[in-house]
Amino acid sequence: MERRFRIRLDELLNDATVRPSLLNGVVDRLESFMEPFVASLQSEERQTNAHHYVQGLLSDLDGKDIESIAYLHDRNRQGLQKFIGQIEWSHRPLVTELARQVGAELGEPDGVLVFDPSAFAKKGDKSVGVQRQWCGRLGKIENCQVGVYLGYVSRIEHALVDCRLFMPSEWMKRKRRCAEAGVPKDLGFKTRHELMLEMLDEHQAVLPHAWVAGDDELGRSSWFRQELSRRNERYLLAVPSNTLVRDLKAPASPNPNGGRPRRTPFQRVDRWCAALPASAWHTIEVRPGEKGPLAVQATWTLVQARASDMLEVLVVFRERQGDGAWKHDYLLSNGWMSDGLSVAPLEEYARVLKAQHRIEECLKRAKSEAGLADYQVRTWDGWHHHQVLAMLATWFLTQETRRGKKTDACTHVAAGADDDCSVAEWDFEMRQSLADSPPHGAPIEAERASAALPLETPQPLAASAV
Repeated sequence: MERRFRIRLDELLNDATVRPSLLNGVVDRLESFMEPFVASLQSEERQTNAHHYVQGLLSDLDGKDIESIAYLHDRNRQGLQKFIGQIEWSHRPLVTELARQVGAELGEPDGVLVFDPSAFAKKGDKSVGVQRQWCGRLGKIENCQVGVYLGYVSRIEHALVDCRLFMPSEWMKRKRRCAEAGVPKDLGFKTRHELMLEMLDEHQAVLPHAWVAGDDELGRSSWFRQELSRRNERYLLAVPSNTLVRDLKAPASPNPNGGRPRRTPFQRVDRWCAALPASAWHTIEVRPGEKGPLAVQATWTLVQARASDMLEVLVVFRERQGDGAWKHDYLLSNGWMSDGLSVAPLEEYARVLKAQHRIEECLKRAKSEAGLADYQVRTWDGWHHHQVLAMLATWFLTQETRRGKKTDACTHVAAGADDDCSVAEWDFEMRQSLADSPPHGAPIEAERASAALPLETPQPLAASAV
């Protein structure tokens, strides 16, 4: 092995060594972490159940379903099953506290709120909200549930903050089916965009931010973009390559019949890009690399999109692929709003696009490390109870990772925003520690006797931009 590779290997191995002191007090920290969240649950039994469930989600169980978590704590599954899937307790106070903590600890004035739908493949037709619809995880139309998620991204870290279950219109038309799944009687049909705006309205005050970002499902809706503008929110949203726009900076075509010049016609954004001269593209350095800075090319213009009367900025990034072809990202923004007609710099748009892809990392971590997708519940309350507790578990992992990045790993306090020394993944060690810890509180005999209950790859630009 060449010397330079061996040096790098030694560095990686040293980085992968988890110092035992890093795990000191992890169980006690989890107990303290959960206190402000479970305070709203009122009864001691529910608080114990919440502790047990989050500990199970943080453990090294292969499958983090209710039965496995219950047996991990040497208790019957029925009580925990009842707590998650049947007992009526509001998850909203837990979400409110989560948003408050994320805003307080990760908040920066130019933070980014990112929305993203995520699907969970399911069999059968009894689970709440399940039907054949687009499943991004599988890349096809499949039987699944779809959750809509809000993430917060800053230079400090990124985290999931809230979620809503999307209920298809076909479901909302069948009242008996909704009743069997525990759907609230006063719940009406809401589009995914309306669910996103609900979360925005609820949390925008406690999450410092300058931008709202999302993929092309969000950007293709002119109504959604208009609603964001009406709320004085600055957005950068991806749009499909066939989006029709009129270039407002292009000179008007002369009228062969005389009279006023013709307005620039609408055209697809990909065809607009194809007609650009090489001089229209600007090179932006996105991050350092071993062989020099990694860069992408970008361009912009002012446009009017079809079915919209707003003045918007069309921003396009492109990156050369291994086969020599260009990969393009098309985005629309009202990024000029805060400074009159002054358009935000391309470097700022690149930063926001980078933040947009961070929510994929949030979801991946929540699913792979905190059991976000490992639920076996059919009811409305059961789905939201599991999702929120999984987001709390993920937030705890984020906090522990930040703490682990401190130079002095023995200091059991939250890491500062400026700490940047690297540390290896240590979640497995921590999950084992949690799994071996004594249960929080005694098993609940009353619950033992209760009846049993029915039970996405970042885009190439993101890879170069981070």
